[in-house]
Amino acid sequence: MQNLDGLGYRDRTVVVAGGSSGMGEQVARILGELGAKVHIVDIQAPKVPHLSFRQCDLSDFDQVRAAAAALAAEAPIDFVFPCAGLPPHIKGPMYCMRVNYIGTRLFVEELLPSVRDGGGIALISSDAAMGWQGNLAQSLEMLAISDPDEAYAWCEADPDARVRDGYTSSKEMLVVWVANKAVEYGNARRIRFNAIGPCPTRTAFMDEQEKLLPEGFLDAWPYPSLGRMATAEDQAWPLVLLNSPLNGAVTGSFLYTDQGFASGVFTGAINPAFMKGEVA
Repeated sequence: MQNLDGLGYRDRTVVVAGGSSGMGEQVARILGELGAKVHIVDIQAPKVPHLSFRQCDLSDFDQVRAAAAALAAEAPIDFVFPCAGLPPHIKGPMYCMRVNYIGTRLFVEELLPSVRDGGGIALISSDAAMGWQGNLAQSLEMLAISDPDEAYAWCEADPDARVRDGYTSSKEMLVVWVANKAVEYGNARRIRFNAIGPCPTRTAFMDEQEKLLPEGFLDAWPYPSLGRMATAEDQAWPLVLLNSPLNGAVTGSFLYTDQGFASGVFTGAINPAFMKGEVA
């Protein structure tokens, strides 16, 4: 990949959270092939080449703080890729929120002092968050709670309304967090902050999720651009490209990497009723 040096990753220090599987693993692999110095944070050991590995469970806030503190030794960090995430059926909606948003936010905020001015942060949300604007008032209420234990307690106070299935709400929170904090991070330190919104993607995550879906659900999903379900690599590349310094004018964005699903639903080109089994 020597012809891609212009993307700006060669010899740069990058941190990939969730870099041991799925999309995060492919992000770490691609960055390594682009010449970056890759440091991985995950609950399990990585299989792709890396300079260092810090074991961390994002649901354990003390572990998150410890991992971020340890990564200070690698400063200045040029790019951060928070890629870790869980579906709600693993340990329930509250745990899903704890990992996908609260723990991820804590990790980024604890790591920020080690990120160089002018750096970039790009994370993985989901097209499940495509209705985020409809829940914005409540999301902003949660966003205002910076302490992770207080944020979790806020969720516990009314989980049915504030957490719902855990996955959709946590992914919406990532979008709102990115959109809001990108302004602050940019004005203060010229750090860009963006997110992608993947469609169903063939990963171990989806293999488990598929067991809970109606038969034929994923076969009926529209795949206009690829004609098939996306792979982890298909999603990793947009994230890597989005965080490249070539995208200097792009921050606070939520880039749908969903083969046109969200835009199709928004404009009527795709009928979302198929998701309820109402159309073939």
